[in-house]
Amino acid sequence: MELINTLVEKYATEFTSPESTVLKGINEDTYANHDQPHMLSGHVQGKFLSFISNIVRPRYVLEIGTFTGYSAICLAEGLQKDGELHTIEIKEEDAELSKENFKAAQLQDKILLHCGKATDIIPTLPYLWDIVFIDADKVSYIDYYEMVLPRLSDNGFIIADNVLFHGQVLEDPVKGKSAKAIDAFNKHVAADERTEQVFLTVRDGLMLIKKKN
Repeated sequence: MELINTLVEKYATEFTSPESTVLKGINEDTYANHDQPHMLSGHVQGKFLSFISNIVRPRYVLEIGTFTGYSAICLAEGLQKDGELHTIEIKEEDAELSKENFKAAQLQDKILLHCGKATDIIPTLPYLWDIVFIDADKVSYIDYYEMVLPRLSDNGFIIADNVLFHGQVLEDPVKGKSAKAIDAFNKHVAADERTEQVFLTVRDGLMLIKKKN
């Protein structure tokens, strides 16, 4: 299902500040050589993430789902001088490619990549997170949410990607394992009295979630 007209997307890209040389290279290389390039955050969403990071000035960022490293580089832009971004990727091939991309961006000392299963790795990271970006396997979104929510800093928040899941969450009935999982996640967050959220129709849908004061 095409949710956003391609002309609108092209227009939005035209009037969004350009990618850095490194990000543009990652974008082009991912689309040229990866078998799932649609998983890349991309130009407009990447710039949104970098804006958020520069506004928040986080000390600790957690990303669940590295892919080729594009979004991690965007989220690292606003890190404090002593800040760290921890990113988790289950696929070794993507993890190795991301490491090279982090070096190209001269962020290898700020971005720490963990290769393995996120539900095993998250409990080993003893930080309070200022930003958590969830962009991994959809069936585990609720698990990730519940794991990181207690570890948010006072003003920390979660950004969940793909909450529209290609428009499949709008079908009646919702079909497919991942679409059902995202629909369940959206409903889980909406019903959670501990948090409040805003659902943004950027690209494939972003949900921003924070604890209630």
